[in-house]
Amino acid sequence: MPHANALQPSTLVISVGGSLVVPNGGIDVEFLKDFQGLIHAHFKRGWRFVVVVGGGGTARHYQEAARGVGKLTRDDLDWLGIHSTRLNGHLMRTVLRDVAHPIMIKDPTGSLRQWTKPVLVAAGWKPGWSTDYVAARLAKRLKSKLVVNLSNVDYVYDKDPRKHKDAEAICTISWKAFRRLVGNTWDPGMNVPFDPVASRLAHHSGIRVAILNGKNISNLEGLLTGERFIGTVIG
Repeated sequence: MPHANALQPSTLVISVGGSLVVPNGGIDVEFLKDFQGLIHAHFKRGWRFVVVVGGGGTARHYQEAARGVGKLTRDDLDWLGIHSTRLNGHLMRTVLRDVAHPIMIKDPTGSLRQWTKPVLVAAGWKPGWSTDYVAARLAKRLKSKLVVNLSNVDYVYDKDPRKHKDAEAICTISWKAFRRLVGNTWDPGMNVPFDPVASRLAHHSGIRVAILNGKNISNLEGLLTGERFIGTVIG
C-alpha cells in the first residue's frame, strides 16, 4: 500500500543507485533529465539536496573484467567500485552544475562550510564502505532524519523476487528485521536495497530510509510534496 508523507522543505540526502545512471553500460539520459528537472523544481521551494551517486553497472563491469584477468584483493574490487561512483558522481555534478557545489565530495567527514549552493554531490569514500554508507554518514552530520534511496525496484521484498514468485513486497519494516534480511557484512559489488554497514549506522543514528524506484520520478515527487508514494520505509 502506498505511503503518504508530509515532509517540510529541509536538507534531504538522496542515494542514487548507479544502476539508474548507467543501467547496462549506457548512460540513461532520460533519467538524468527527469532528475535534473525535479531538483530544479524543488530547490525553489526551499529544499537543499545532498546527492550521493553509486557505481552500479559501471563498477560491476570493471570488477568483472579485472577478475577475468587476474587475482584481486578485496581492496582492489572496492577501489574499482569507488572510482566508478566518482565517475558517475562527476556526471551528476556536471548535469546539475548551475545549482551544485563546484566540488564533488569524496570524504563525508571533511568540511562542508563552503557549501552554499542548493545541491551537494558526493561519491564513494574508501574501501569497506559503500555510497549508502556515505549517504547515512552525511545524513547524520546534517541531522537529517531521512535518507531516500533511489534504486530500480518498487519495494524491498522478503526474498529475491527474481528467484521466488511468491516474494512479498514490504511497505514498512523495522531496522532489526531489515538487517536480518541483508546480513552484517559488506561485499564489494553486492546488490542489496541498502547495504549492511550503512544499515547499522542508520539504525543506531535513528535515521529512516525510504526505498523508492528512481525510474518513476513522479514517485519521488510525491514524497517531496506530501502525496502518496510507493516504496518501503525502513525504521
